[in-house]
Amino acid sequence: MDQIADGFKGERAIVVPYSVRIFQSENELTKNAFITHMGYYPNAKYHFRKRSKGALENILIYCESGKGFITLENEQFSLTKDQAFIIPAHKAHSYEAEISKPWSIYWLHFKGTANSLHAAVSGKILNLNDSRSSDRLNLFEEIYQNLEMGFNPDNLEYSSICLQHFLASIKYTGQFLKIKTADTEVLDVIPMSIIFMKNNLTNKITLHDIAQYTGYSSSYFGALFLEKTSFTPIEYYNQLKIQKSCSLLQFSNLKIKEIAYELGYYDPFHFSKSFRLVMEISPREYRLRYKAPV
Repeated sequence: MDQIADGFKGERAIVVPYSVRIFQSENELTKNAFITHMGYYPNAKYHFRKRSKGALENILIYCESGKGFITLENEQFSLTKDQAFIIPAHKAHSYEAEISKPWSIYWLHFKGTANSLHAAVSGKILNLNDSRSSDRLNLFEEIYQNLEMGFNPDNLEYSSICLQHFLASIKYTGQFLKIKTADTEVLDVIPMSIIFMKNNLTNKITLHDIAQYTGYSSSYFGALFLEKTSFTPIEYYNQLKIQKSCSLLQFSNLKIKEIAYELGYYDPFHFSKSFRLVMEISPREYRLRYKAPV
């Protein structure tokens, strides 16, 4: 079978839009370290990527299980369970899963000004088996789920701070202490409403529907949501739809028209226009560009 860059059963990925990356690079709380892509590839048989000129971002690969190989400037490394590797930006590299025991990997692309946070541990195997791996992966999920909830300033800033904690947990393994997991009960009306939006991406809901779910009037809820997120509820809802469409464009074989219908856009041209407003490229261009983001 041919080697592949993605398309693994159960895979997940998020790509941050370019316009959002500009915000991240200029914001005081995010410019030190911020995510551009991240995801998870389980049992990634035949996984292979090669970049002769390197990537624009640093790439972190965290092996959950199985085995794979990383080649950085003609030096090969073997990566196994509870090991990580940071590939510096602009360095020629390739990586691939072992055929007989393919790796399952968490991965992320990141940029920022805080090079000292990762430079000392880049380009070498990092053994993390004695430093509470499950807690570190919980932190990865914290970042992923916040970005999945949308690209508002609070989510971006919180995710950036979590990323710095995540990188610090790899650099300072001896100091990394167990993280207390937060209560998962949703107490705040804003995340509660966002979850409602995410559960209704295939429908077409209104501001009234969302406000009614939270128990507030449309006017009060709309003003509260705008204050907390910098977006109106419907703007945010549409962003979540576009984010979901990115995943479908990247990881499914659905036609663009089918994706539009799947997400409640009964006019494919309206979908394409909405997509371009958020991502700054057309759905077709996105599919061509991001079919293999890792």
